[in-house]
Amino acid sequence: MTHYITSERLTLDHIEEIIEKQMRIELSDEACARITKCREYLNDKSYEPDKPIYGITTGFGSLCNISIAEDQLADLQKNLVMSHACNVGEEVQPEVVRLMLFLKVQSLSYGHSGVQPATVERLVDFYNNDMLPVVYKLGSLGASGDLAPLANLSLPLLGLGEVDLKGKRMNAADALKELNLEPLTLRSKEGLALLNGTQFMSAHAVWSLINAKRLSKMADKIGSLSLDAFDGRIEPFYPQIQNIRPHNGQIKTGEAVRHYLEGSELIKQPKKHVQDPYSFRCMPQVHGAVKDTIDHVERVIEAEINAVTDNPTLFPDEDMIISAGNFHGEPIALPMDFLTIAMAELANISERRIYRLISGARELPSFLVAKPGVNSGFMIPQYAAASIINRNKVLCWPASCDSIPSSQGQEDHVSMGANSATKLVEIIKNVRAVLAIELFNAAQALEFRRPLKTSPVLEEMVADYRKEVPFIENDTVMYPLINTSIEFIDRQRP
Repeated sequence: MTHYITSERLTLDHIEEIIEKQMRIELSDEACARITKCREYLNDKSYEPDKPIYGITTGFGSLCNISIAEDQLADLQKNLVMSHACNVGEEVQPEVVRLMLFLKVQSLSYGHSGVQPATVERLVDFYNNDMLPVVYKLGSLGASGDLAPLANLSLPLLGLGEVDLKGKRMNAADALKELNLEPLTLRSKEGLALLNGTQFMSAHAVWSLINAKRLSKMADKIGSLSLDAFDGRIEPFYPQIQNIRPHNGQIKTGEAVRHYLEGSELIKQPKKHVQDPYSFRCMPQVHGAVKDTIDHVERVIEAEINAVTDNPTLFPDEDMIISAGNFHGEPIALPMDFLTIAMAELANISERRIYRLISGARELPSFLVAKPGVNSGFMIPQYAAASIINRNKVLCWPASCDSIPSSQGQEDHVSMGANSATKLVEIIKNVRAVLAIELFNAAQALEFRRPLKTSPVLEEMVADYRKEVPFIENDTVMYPLINTSIEFIDRQRP
């Protein structure tokens, strides 16, 4: 299957479909025409030393006042890519690098960047042949674009740097030979077009949103199982409660929990207690607020991935070349920090439900084992969840609060959105782990309510889960079961 790059609005759902179906990508005829038109416009602009064009006939950053001779323009672009490839730290995961390639192609396809069609086609070749440049997490300020990581992404176009070709690490030059491709020679403006953009940030944001939406739904499902296993009450989820405080996320959460508990024998039995702790009773309010945050951030990120974010920007029809600031990451840095906080809250409330399940309350045994004492049972999985929560709280400090001037003060306010992006990914992975521990606990607690059953839909999930993670009678090594629980959640599509 093939996805054609066009000017049609790209959505997160469409990107998820492209990923899930492992679709190839191809430039549409209209995209090729736009790219060609813009490049020809740039070629037709005469070289006039007395009319410098930033980044095309001048140096970069604070070197913008230095004019470059016409015979040095290609060297200028190559030197830019090489000198800016200063990424360090851990490697970016392959799924995000693939998204970086895809989003860079999308941004260049609008015909405002001045690149050669061959350059964009080569990025398409990388994507379709599973040739993923090695990119590292640290080095971008999230303004002037994601310069360092996008330089690492672009090095293989020149036969430089390293790539993973179908999962095998090799030099880019060798990988190009294996695919019968030649290194490119960049022309005026191209290096800047490749490096000046927000694709590092936005690729992390897209990956995070796709997973945040799924984990938000899983939190409702796992939270419903915990509620039933804890002998909780259904009344806080009634529509009457949600309708008089009509936040969309709250309404959706109430609907989801009622759906997941429909037909449960446990939820219908008479209750001895008047109300439940907040971690159960306030799921509509807390899970719902997370849903509303996800919806807001999704709207912002969808605007970003349909944008042109390099600089300067070319407008062939108006005969204009404008040096401006579409590369600045502030519009997405703030929402990514917001989503980091929201997703951390989803894990916070999950850990509190874990704590309640092992507390020995409501006729459940202490630490969810029949013989506590000789068995520690589920004592330490809660410790692990609490440790993850602490880590999340550290990561919740918004990176976008900071700005460190660079390039001799020419770039005097930056977004730090790249750090917002990478810690968001870490938070998402941590939330997944905490929800997996909650599922581990909730499924265990449910067995102490037998012979009563929860709802058919939750019984089906637990039955599938039990094929991989057994009921714990006596102490055993826990970490493989937690890892299996994480993998189980990864495969769920609620």
